[in-house]
Parts: sequence; C-alpha cells; structure tokens
Amino acid sequence: MNTAPDARAYPNHPYLAVSAAIIRDGRVLVTQRARGPALGVWTMPGGVVETGETLTEALVREIDEETGMAVEPVALAGHREVVVRDDQGRVSRHFVILCFATRWIAGEPRLNEELSEARWLRPAELSSLKTTDGLAEIVAAAFERMEPVA
Repeated sequence: MNTAPDARAYPNHPYLAVSAAIIRDGRVLVTQRARGPALGVWTMPGGVVETGETLTEALVREIDEETGMAVEPVALAGHREVVVRDDQGRVSRHFVILCFATRWIAGEPRLNEELSEARWLRPAELSSLKTTDGLAEIVAAAFERMEPVA
C-alpha cells in the first residue's frame, strides 16, 4: 500500500488531465475506482498530463498504464472541471479534464490498485450506475464524434 502523501492534494494550481471514452462495438468502457477520492464511482479511465506530453500522448500512455489496452484518440468530446473543497472551503482538489472519443485497438481491461471493476456498456446502461458528474453526456458526445470505421 502506498503511504506517500498525495502531491495533488491542496494544489497551488489546477492539474490538467485526460480521459477516454473508449468505444468498441457500440459499447463504452467504464471503470470503477478502487481508491479515493472517487472510491466506488464509475468513470472513464485516464490521468494527469505529464510535462512535455501532448494530450494524445498522455491519453495513450495513461490508458496503457491504467488498463493495459491500446487505443486511438479520435476527437475531443468535451471537458469537465473538478473542484473539491474541504470543510473550511479550501480547494483540496482541482482538475481540468479533457475527455476524448477514443477507439479501442487491442487488449482487455486489467484490474489494478486504481480500478476495482471494468465493464463494456451501451450508453443507455450508464443511468443505473453511480458515475462521475456528466459522464453520460460526455459518452453521448464521444459517440457523436466517432468517425465510421471503413
């Protein structure tokens, strides 16, 4: 278990992150977080952009690291801003997340210390899950932006 302090808690600036609406055969991959701050919530895989990375490089790397899958980013599907405040009103988390419509290429999601479960779902099935805010809208936008495979 990692006991190091969370460097992203109480930040001096927002963190730029990417996430992927990975689409395969009319379904999207959603993952359930295995640890805080979103423990048990269903969301899209992704993570923080590192210095020197383009957005798509970060997305491909994060999806490989987090799920073991190969993907192809297709288009920006939208964004989300996550600002969490503590009981004293101080910002304890601040992320700007760019969400991409993403085509699955290879691999199956593997569970790890970050992910407790993964499911391929049709967009209509998302309503039965506890998800991050705006997930259904981002998934709908991702499906709209996917170009047909020739």
